[in-house]
Amino acid sequence: MNPDHMPVCKVAAMHVAPVFLDKNATTQKALALIEEAARNGAQLIAFPESFIPAFPVWAGLWAPIHNHDLFARMVAHSLETPGPEIALIAAAARRYQVFISIGISEKNPVSSGGIWNSNLLISDEGRLLSHHRKLMPTFYEKLVWAPGDGAGLQVAATRLGRIGMLICGENTNPLARYALLAQGEQIHIATWPSVWPTKTPGENGNYDNLAANRIRLAAHAFEGKLFGISCAGFMDKAMRDFLVQRDPAVAAILDHTPQAASMFVDPTGAQIGDCLQKEEGIAYCTMDLQQCVEPKQLHDVVGYYNRFDIFDVRVDRSRKKPITWLEDNPPVWPDLGAGDATSGSNS
Repeated sequence: MNPDHMPVCKVAAMHVAPVFLDKNATTQKALALIEEAARNGAQLIAFPESFIPAFPVWAGLWAPIHNHDLFARMVAHSLETPGPEIALIAAAARRYQVFISIGISEKNPVSSGGIWNSNLLISDEGRLLSHHRKLMPTFYEKLVWAPGDGAGLQVAATRLGRIGMLICGENTNPLARYALLAQGEQIHIATWPSVWPTKTPGENGNYDNLAANRIRLAAHAFEGKLFGISCAGFMDKAMRDFLVQRDPAVAAILDHTPQAASMFVDPTGAQIGDCLQKEEGIAYCTMDLQQCVEPKQLHDVVGYYNRFDIFDVRVDRSRKKPITWLEDNPPVWPDLGAGDATSGSNS
């Protein structure tokens, strides 16, 4: 990146619904949306949290003893990384020469029922730049996803700038955010579900996705002097009908829980570009990274405006494994000759 000519890029936030709990149909929808955004000039395209195959909102609606079939379906439609669906998305990134951030529910390769809430950043050459698993599922999400690790706390240096991403509640984790800021993050992608109910209608204080997400995105952008992308899912009629047909009592909860918005902020925290909340679509914004420079004069938390002699932050970015084998090579067992029925001794 030439410091005298900072990048200017057009970004797209997909304020869209999945084909609920259908990984194949949702992947095809993602491919069509990528093509549309690329033809409209987008160079960086962001999809919502757990876009493929869906966000498990049912975990906040019913007790877990009533959700076994939904969990099994969620696992069946979660993705392997690498896997065929990711390969299709990577091919689209390469074909249209765009960077893609996409939220998925990811299968654990060594557990038939283990899944993570993950986010992938794919380059314009179709390469995986960052593979982040949500550090800690939030509230009722713990009934669905396992905790991730720090391996994905990475900022990717690209021709568009330094891109980082966090999932939903991680954007309230100051240490996770600082880990990205300390890598020179310039464009931050924050992903969210469409709705996140916490209380029944009539109770005060139901979680306000719209306000909370705007506060967190603006705070991170202001603190880091960077651009922010807030990409939230959308609850379409098919998703609502699926849940209400299962239990009509949840209609009031879904209808009175604030829907999240997809929006953008500049390095001062001010909202810029498009904003979508109550309609499905693609939000666009142009970002000039030169605007990240001047605010650093005033306040630079990863530069001069800190006390590294007082604060010592350490981050473990190793990928956690369920087991470590200590032998140099796996054992090779002898052939028992089971195929030869006449072998052996009768003595």
